[in-house]
This record gives sequence, C-alpha cells and structure tokens, in this order.
Amino acid sequence: MTEIVRLALEEDIGPGDVTSIACVPETRMAAGRFLAREPLTLAGVGLLWEIYQLSGGIDELNILKQDGDRCVDGDIIATVRGAARTLLACERVALNFLQRLSGVATAAAQFAAAVQGTRCQILDTRKTTPGLRTLEKAAAAAGGVMNHRMGLYDAILIKNNHIAAAGGVRNALDRARHSGLPIEIEVRTREELHKALECGATHLLLDNLTPDEAADWIREIAGRAKVELSGGITLQNVRDYAGVGADFVSSGAITHSARAVDLSFRLELVP
Repeated sequence: MTEIVRLALEEDIGPGDVTSIACVPETRMAAGRFLAREPLTLAGVGLLWEIYQLSGGIDELNILKQDGDRCVDGDIIATVRGAARTLLACERVALNFLQRLSGVATAAAQFAAAVQGTRCQILDTRKTTPGLRTLEKAAAAAGGVMNHRMGLYDAILIKNNHIAAAGGVRNALDRARHSGLPIEIEVRTREELHKALECGATHLLLDNLTPDEAADWIREIAGRAKVELSGGITLQNVRDYAGVGADFVSSGAITHSARAVDLSFRLELVP
C-alpha cells in the first residue's frame, strides 16, 4: 500500500504545505487525536503508520482501535505526536483514507447485520474505486462480509457476454474447466439454467430477479448448485433476498455507494 499512500500525499501536499510553512514555526511540536463523530465500523487505521513515515516521521503513534472495531461518537481511534507541520500536512490524507474505508466497513457491517440469522453470506464485488480495491475489500471484510474474487485473474465468473462470445453455455463451461480455477456461471433464462445444470455447473449467479422469482428458481435448482443472487440488492431489500434460500447475495453498494463516515482530527500544542 506504500505506493497508494505516496501518491495520495503527493497529490495533496505537492512541493509543500504552504499554509503550515507560512504560519507554523518549524520547531513547533504538537499532539493530535483521531476521533469518531458517529457510530461506525473502523477500517484503514493501519495506513497511519505509512502516512507519517512517508512524510518524514513522527515521535509517537498510538493505535487505540483496530480495523473491524465498532466505534461510537467520541471514541478516540489513535493519537499522534510530532512536528506540528507534519501533523497538519498529513491531516487530510489520513482522514480521507479513514473516512472512506470506514464508510465501506460500516456499510458492510450493516449488510451483514441485515441477514443475521439466515444461512446466506454477503459478498462484495469488483465495483471498487480504481486503485483502491485491495483497501476497500479489506475494509469490507473488516465489516463482516466475504470477499468475492479480487479481480479477473483469481476465479472464473462466466457472465452473459462470455456465454455469447463462447457460443453458448456448454462451450463456455467446457472451455473454462481446463483452467482449474473455481467456476461460477450467470444464467439469465430458464433455458440457460437448465443447460448449466445439465452441464454440471456447481455455482450459479442469478441476476436481476425479484425475491419471489429467485425463490422459484432456487426451488427448481433444488440444491444441485450453490446460488448467488445479485442485481439491485440494497440494504433495504437484502434480507428479502437472503431469506429465499440463496447461499450468497452480492451487492456493489457496499463499496460503490458507501458514505464517508464522520471522523475528525484535533490538534494541540505540546512542549
């Protein structure tokens, strides 16, 4: 993650934090506290070490809460002590990472809580911020959901366009089996469903069905394959989908629509 942090610092600080340089004596020391300002699930706190080290270092950093911890308004997440200029220059980059990643973790925790008591597991997706996928998926996991594939390289997910390009469900599955990787196939019609099961598919993706439609399809599948539901699934309806017998429900909203949570940084002078 060092390169991502370096790019973020370079983007914000550039050749120098002109405000801090102009206003704050070089030798001035300070201490700061990162505070939760609302209930949240924390993620990204480990990046604070890299942020400060890449900015010249600090005297002391105490991490008081860990990724996955539930925080309430007023909780102190971390404290830091060092040159006031360094703390000021790093403030926004540190908050940007913590607010964004904790927003993802908080959304993930809400999804996980919504399906508690069912046998369904929540999956995240590849609908992540470009360049931040590893961090956002770690945040989703901290919130209590399961990571789906990291990219196009670690598992096979045959979607409708792959089926069209391969020349049908059978062709796509037969060719994919040579990879030795896990295989999931999307089916959008009853004909594709029957063909996939006939060809021995063991993991099916059902997209853009209503809960009632999904329940009907799952009854027909009758345990012959694992089932993932996706498409239009939100925090408001996820329990309806989880309750129809699916093994997995995936939602891009966990990452692409997560709201940045409210965190603050409070600085004070020290001797």
